[in-house]
Amino acid sequence: MTTTEMTTTETTSDPTLAALLRIADALERIAPPRRKPADLSAADAFVWQAAAGELTPVMKVNRVALSLLRGVDRVRDTLAENTERFARGLPANNVLLWGARGMGKSSLVKAVHADTNQRLAGAAAPLKLIEIHREDIESLPALMGLLRADPHRAIVFCDDLSFDGDDTSYKSLKAALDGGVEGRPDNVVFYATSNRRHLLPRDMMDNERSTSINPGEAIEEKVSLSDRFGLWLGFHKCSQDEYLEMIDGYARHFGLTIAPEELRRDALEWATTRGSRSGRTAWQYIQDLAGRLGKTLEG
Repeated sequence: MTTTEMTTTETTSDPTLAALLRIADALERIAPPRRKPADLSAADAFVWQAAAGELTPVMKVNRVALSLLRGVDRVRDTLAENTERFARGLPANNVLLWGARGMGKSSLVKAVHADTNQRLAGAAAPLKLIEIHREDIESLPALMGLLRADPHRAIVFCDDLSFDGDDTSYKSLKAALDGGVEGRPDNVVFYATSNRRHLLPRDMMDNERSTSINPGEAIEEKVSLSDRFGLWLGFHKCSQDEYLEMIDGYARHFGLTIAPEELRRDALEWATTRGSRSGRTAWQYIQDLAGRLGKTLEG
């Protein structure tokens, strides 16, 4: 029997007080569990569970080595420099990685995170990578608040970020990144990938222009979201030579034994049947090749 129940039993002679105590006891039972404090020492990567308001540790991150990402040298170096400065406690920018699909935007974020921690081991505390799903972006201020008091430095990462139709959750993102009274915590940066440079579809922006009393101000409201990102890193479709370089790099790394001429012919045919050349297409071909050769993709 709880203290409240005992008190209620003892005061049955006062109907009003007894009723109030029963109500208080019922509210206590149906109240949601108290939010657990974040333990960022549990892992180097987490997924934000918005409904529960908790961070789930990820013990094995799905990523490839930084050395295997080809054709993105300039953006790779820029992102790595920004990330290292942040890990060392120096000022750093939010980053928007935008452009052609399948060119390794999200892979680069995960690879740079791991590479930075490996290079700075002992010189700086491990940098944390926290993924927030696109549909949970409205909870970003709550996540920022949870991380604000934590001693660790964290990259909050959202893959394939974009907004459609009447979606107004972009306003939560704007406030969390730069606006509001508190602003972005000093120990947090936000990295996002998107196929769109301004995160909003052109027809949505055109609609704002045609229906607004002041079209210019309406467009500024939409475009200003991208301005919250200090770095815009563009990804473009790769050339045939870059595509084949990706294939060769993967084949060497995983020890896939095949004649160079056959590898080239096979890889080009694979890309032709899919109508595109990209890092994703190269990786899908390597998975198919490894399966045919009876090899696993480890290491």
